[in-house]
Amino acid sequence: MAESKKPNEAKKLNEAKKPSERKKMKPRGGNSPVIGMNGYDLKPGDNTKILQVNMALMQMPAIDMQNVEEVENRLIEYFALYAQADMKPTVVGMAIALNGHSRQWLWAVTHDASPGGNGYFAPLPTLVVNSIKKAYFMLENQWETYMNSGKVNPVAGIFLGKNNYGYQDKTEHVIAPKQQADDYSAEEIRKRYQITEGDSED
Repeated sequence: MAESKKPNEAKKLNEAKKPSERKKMKPRGGNSPVIGMNGYDLKPGDNTKILQVNMALMQMPAIDMQNVEEVENRLIEYFALYAQADMKPTVVGMAIALNGHSRQWLWAVTHDASPGGNGYFAPLPTLVVNSIKKAYFMLENQWETYMNSGKVNPVAGIFLGKNNYGYQDKTEHVIAPKQQADDYSAEEIRKRYQITEGDSED
């Protein structure tokens, strides 16, 4: 009986030595929203369309930034340009349309901040600032709508929200100073630190 068990034991040992079959997994990055075709959707002609929009922005003549009517017409022209190309409007595109400024300048205008060390900028009239703010907040609303409707890549959308509109995802910790349990009166404190006779001062 003992001899008949030996072949079975040998068989089990041989099976244990065989490499176990692993379940075939997706390649690394297969579920990533950035890696692979999940991160972009480039079709023939997309590069040309994007380049043509940027060329149109570059060729826009300068407007009088003190004139609210000219500024509003330029903002409408800017939105119409992107709508005609069936493209999502951008913050930088709006800044360029307003006489070739940067997004940092646009942020300063829309948040009542100083433009910083980029040179001198004449203060804009209140009506002009309000028109620019309205258009900027329309962009923010459009971004938020895209995010809620799943019309933009989540990773790209989060990046744009943080960099263009100041959104943050953070945990705040409030640290309060430790309260002293013992409250001493002024007289008690004076007595605690009073030098008695016979003590020497160094």
